[in-house]
Amino acid sequence: MPLCTIYLLSLHTTTPNPIPTFISTLQSTSTKPLIISRVIRWIILPTKLSTSSLLAQNIHWDLLLILPSTAPLPSALQPQIAHQWSITAGIPSRLLQDFPSKNKALLYPDPTSVPKLTGALNDPKIASSAQGLELSPELSSWIQAFNSSGEREGQGAVSMLNLLSFLPDKKADYLQYGAAFAESIGARRGGNAKIVGTVVEVDGVKKEEGDGGWDEIALAHYPSILHFADMLASEDYQEVNQRYRAPSLSDTCILFTSEVGIDGLLGKEVDKDKESKL
Repeated sequence: MPLCTIYLLSLHTTTPNPIPTFISTLQSTSTKPLIISRVIRWIILPTKLSTSSLLAQNIHWDLLLILPSTAPLPSALQPQIAHQWSITAGIPSRLLQDFPSKNKALLYPDPTSVPKLTGALNDPKIASSAQGLELSPELSSWIQAFNSSGEREGQGAVSMLNLLSFLPDKKADYLQYGAAFAESIGARRGGNAKIVGTVVEVDGVKKEEGDGGWDEIALAHYPSILHFADMLASEDYQEVNQRYRAPSLSDTCILFTSEVGIDGLLGKEVDKDKESKL
């Protein structure tokens, strides 16, 4: 199973135009990421694991990089990085095969192939907090503002980085949640777990079986932030979430990221007629 390294990067604010400058430097190296995505915000915060690394000093993460190797980041990038955190995971080769073209098809689909919203947002299930992967008043308000901002990121595809730690003997329950996501509750909203992997190392420390640390990573795709919100707001999703997902996890966290905004900075040409009009 090929190993990939998932990096979260916080860039020095003293660097002029830090994200474009970093991307320009990255392009000058031989490193070719599978994923380069702008970190937008936390959806769920970790409560037990890696909290000091991920949350201490109110670190603002700027970029998510996923590299198809365990090689360190090029030295040319280091002067621009204020903080970094990494996790190494084994990714099934079937997911990595022809990944760039599959990912492009997800990010820029034929508009007619994008599922319509189910209407769950018309009468949403609202919770006091989003920590249980439910739609809270704060998250709902933020999503509406983000979507109506007029920016490309607010209208286009989104990617959610999930870190997962399972309770003893509960992974089978989570797999039932994963199956329901793939077959119904996620798929009907265009959800796709495009990268899933088994953690082997966390920030340079090898994972030991049964150590209670992070077990899996997943990068979940949605055609838009509204498709993600539509799922969270629905009764069909929350029934499965509360039955299988929530009781199976010792800890988890989710970061909302956007690849489509980065593509403009990378100079990738996108056929506007192929972009999803949601």
